[in-house]
Amino acid sequence: MFVHRRRFLVGALACLAAYATPASAGFLAEVAFVDLVEQQLVEAAKPRYPGELWVLVDDKYATLDVYRGNTPVEHFSPISFGRSGASSQRLRGGNVTPLGEFRVNRFNYDSRWNIFMGIDYPTPDHARMALRSGIYSRQEYEAYFDYYRRYGKPPQNTTLGGAIGLHGLGEADPEVHERFDWTQGCVALTDNQIERLNELVGIGTRIVIR
Repeated sequence: MFVHRRRFLVGALACLAAYATPASAGFLAEVAFVDLVEQQLVEAAKPRYPGELWVLVDDKYATLDVYRGNTPVEHFSPISFGRSGASSQRLRGGNVTPLGEFRVNRFNYDSRWNIFMGIDYPTPDHARMALRSGIYSRQEYEAYFDYYRRYGKPPQNTTLGGAIGLHGLGEADPEVHERFDWTQGCVALTDNQIERLNELVGIGTRIVIR
């Protein structure tokens, strides 16, 4: 039976509860019934068209798999997630890896983590959930979509946080990586793994984190 590696801190639900405002606390009890990201993930983990190259990141098994259509191309394990686990809704500073369906939208080859592949978090569905839960005010919600329309990418400085992606170890401790989830919300691989992944993916590659 699979047992996930021990988390550094509290789980994602505890993190959400700690950051919830009074207005949103009641909603958190109902989030399972209206979770737009979870609904999206039901159909996300399959190719969109024959031959699509896409990536599946699995929090339960701490794995990352690259597929060409339905055919496995590469398998990486173990990988690391945020210290507070993974959730469909995260908040800035909560050390949670966001679940959802994303696209690679930037690369940083001078990162302290060797290579950083940014993804388009928070997505519009994350923003809609934030409005429903009270995390976003109506003004913040409208500002999110105004920015998205202007620049073709989500803002990175809202309550939901940003700067999420896949990266290597760089300056991090390989022994910690082997045993624990240690990031601030990103998905971490070894340097060799991120360099191999960099050979396969590009701008627009679909990344599913579930």
